[in-house]
Amino acid sequence: MITTDAVGTDLNRMVRGQVLTPGDSGWDVARRPWNLRVQQEVRAVVLASDAADVAATVRYAARNGLSVAAQPVGHGATTALRDTILLRTGALRTAEIDPVARTARVAAGAGWADVLGRAGAHGLTGLAGSSTGPSVVGFTLGGGLSWFGRKYGFAANAVRSAEVVDATGERYRIDAASDPELFWALRGGGGDFALVTELEFDLYPAPLLYGGRLLWPVERAAEVLEAYRETVAMAPEELSLWYTLLRFPAIPELPEFLRGRAMVAVDATYLGGLISGRELLAPLLKVPGTLLDTVGTLQVADLGSVAAEPLDPVPAMEYAALLPELTDDAADTLLGLAGPHSGSPLTSVQLRHLGGALARPTGTGGAVGHLEERFSLNAIGMPMGPGMAEQIETHHGLMAQALAPHASGRIFFTFLGSEESPVAAFPPDVLARLRAIKQERDPFGVVRSNHPVLS
Repeated sequence: MITTDAVGTDLNRMVRGQVLTPGDSGWDVARRPWNLRVQQEVRAVVLASDAADVAATVRYAARNGLSVAAQPVGHGATTALRDTILLRTGALRTAEIDPVARTARVAAGAGWADVLGRAGAHGLTGLAGSSTGPSVVGFTLGGGLSWFGRKYGFAANAVRSAEVVDATGERYRIDAASDPELFWALRGGGGDFALVTELEFDLYPAPLLYGGRLLWPVERAAEVLEAYRETVAMAPEELSLWYTLLRFPAIPELPEFLRGRAMVAVDATYLGGLISGRELLAPLLKVPGTLLDTVGTLQVADLGSVAAEPLDPVPAMEYAALLPELTDDAADTLLGLAGPHSGSPLTSVQLRHLGGALARPTGTGGAVGHLEERFSLNAIGMPMGPGMAEQIETHHGLMAQALAPHASGRIFFTFLGSEESPVAAFPPDVLARLRAIKQERDPFGVVRSNHPVLS
């Protein structure tokens, strides 16, 4: 095996961007993922300056029995990166909007903040998720569960073409006609088949947008959940609603009324106007005791402010599940696990309403497929003090056991934990097809995603 010093020396001759190896100044920051709980033990980090750097890095790895993993900003981090060159593509930030064709072309490091403001100026939006932090490409390769998915489906299925670097280091453009198998795999199967340096995807109409957050003390959790269930039962596909039980840390960065307190929130986005939006949210707006109400007319560029998720790296431990229905028993179980009297150590326990276009099979879609389940559950703990990791792990175990009768057994790819296998994310036939494509296109494992399909 080639030495780490040789890897750094060789790559420095081949790429324009910076190359870092253990012992270099800035090494720990360069390899650090967004989730500070994950230790990424890689051989080198390449801060790519362009797509040519990406291709050169892959060619070098292929010749020397190494793997390459791309992470623009470190989301979806994994422990499965030994003998891997970590490729940071955050400098590739080109984002171009074609308002006539209603398309966007974005490079590997571009985030949703690079897209939404430009698209919103033309009354359009991309299928963005809850945070503007992850890259558009990474979000989309994982399927892309968007605020607007109930209306327009998964972000992965909006892709028209991709510029890729394959496992030999060759660069080319693919679409449904030129390479249907690879194109299918990249749309929701993760980044295990080729490195994507650019995506072209559809934009969708958003001339009116309404939404924001409603926040109550956690003591209102049962009332809010009842109103939430009533609201989602009659929600049109233009309306997305997320219910979240929150426990805010006692840190000075937060407003005083949040510090150290437990709350319950409902976040909403609606592809429509204020009057009809208020009518749709009426059951929730009737729940008394609101501490915060940011619901109103939104600009597409401000979509990331709705859930206000942290952008800076944090330690995180996750549990996720998909629920076919939110029955009375499931609702009571959830409140018992994370409600006001639960003693839960979890920072966030969130239900996302699915259905609509997310549930409809499409003959032209990618590996992301469709979700028959009506709700996704994601429970996050942030171990910021002694003993907290053990408490969170125990509580996740209790949650998994208690919710097992209400869960389908599948996890959406984006919500896989750092050590979880894609086996949990895909139906058996989809996983078999993905594995066959991986074996054909990359038999030596040069490209390594955060969740390798052959693991």
